[in-house]
Amino acid sequence: MATTVTLEALLEAGAHFGHQARRWNPKMAPYLYGVKDGVHVFDLVKTKQALEEAMKILASYAKVGKTILLVGTKKQAKDRVKLVGKNAQIAYLNERWLGGTLTNINQILNSVRKLIDIEEGFKTGKFNTYTKKERLLLERDAEKLERNIGGIRSLTQKPDLIIIIDTHKEDGAVKEAKRMGVETIGIVDSNGDPTAVTWPIPMNDDAGKALEFILRVIEKTIMDAKGLKQEKKEKIHVKA
Repeated sequence: MATTVTLEALLEAGAHFGHQARRWNPKMAPYLYGVKDGVHVFDLVKTKQALEEAMKILASYAKVGKTILLVGTKKQAKDRVKLVGKNAQIAYLNERWLGGTLTNINQILNSVRKLIDIEEGFKTGKFNTYTKKERLLLERDAEKLERNIGGIRSLTQKPDLIIIIDTHKEDGAVKEAKRMGVETIGIVDSNGDPTAVTWPIPMNDDAGKALEFILRVIEKTIMDAKGLKQEKKEKIHVKA
């Protein structure tokens, strides 16, 4: 069943705070309630509606095994993005968006294969005859690849859906998705462009509490749709 989020939960998470009124995108006007102390405030009724619609779409993709990619590289979100990726068993990028991830995906997949080959080489003893320096260079190469693309090692093709945390920051991901015809769910703050993504979720994309909340909702939605069991119940104020 679709995830239902309460207005109280959104309010408690601080989802209603936008950016300073002078730093706004006029295209966000339909989602804004007003200005308080020089800061835009979101209309949480519309945020709730947009979030539930997006989660309904996300659940439908996850349920039939579509390829989902979660992108969130900002400091406040990156650790949680990684956790969601692992728990929900989806691909993720939490260090930086790699230019060409969609437009030059074959090169990205080659890098993924290189990472897997190095890891397998160490496991099977393939590099036992290498010098200490050669093994060290391979280890460093693997560490760098793991950091940058380890989260997308499960990708074998262009994703069907991308979830983007902070569409303004992840402009490269938004543009590549649009160019390649990949549908997107995006967290859009008052300085973003809601028309740049398929399903915009208008809300605060800076506060750690708000980001943790939305990522928990995303995680629960995917895991429920896939029938995955959550090891630890977390209070996120949602109803299934």
